[in-house]
Amino acid sequence: MYHLLYPLRSYLIVSGHQKTNVMTADWLTILSKEPFIIGVAISPKRYTYRLIKESGEFVVAVPTLEILGDVWVAGTKSTPDKLKYMKISFIESEKVKTKSVKEAVANLECKLIDERNYGDHTFFVGEVVHFMYDGEAFKNMVPDLKYKFLAHVAMNEFTTFEEKIYEC
Repeated sequence: MYHLLYPLRSYLIVSGHQKTNVMTADWLTILSKEPFIIGVAISPKRYTYRLIKESGEFVVAVPTLEILGDVWVAGTKSTPDKLKYMKISFIESEKVKTKSVKEAVANLECKLIDERNYGDHTFFVGEVVHFMYDGEAFKNMVPDLKYKFLAHVAMNEFTTFEEKIYEC
């Protein structure tokens, strides 16, 4: 039934200090503007879950159609060695030890401030302590849709947002 809420934006969640891992997540939301707080639901079965619990932090990377192949691998392979099948590269973050994704149009560095179990997932809540973004992809902090931000439609289907804007 949860698919009735799709399409949902897709993100990459980066975790880990000594070992870097990345997974695809659609279940992410903004919880507060000031301070900037976001939450992401992750199954305890995921390696990312363990790394976030250990490190107390994570990075949310905003992908585009350009790295769809990596988004797919990050979402379908569950072992840490999936990185050898991916083309993305990692860069140092500013305020957390977890790496950021160089090819992403934005990276949000988060410190874990809360976690709650709901059904078969844990909702990790993070305060965004720093962010980096491509100024062309977010002119005046508004996403430029020509960058083709990803939304997950169904199993192996993704879409991007059309460049037409509707005003009320």
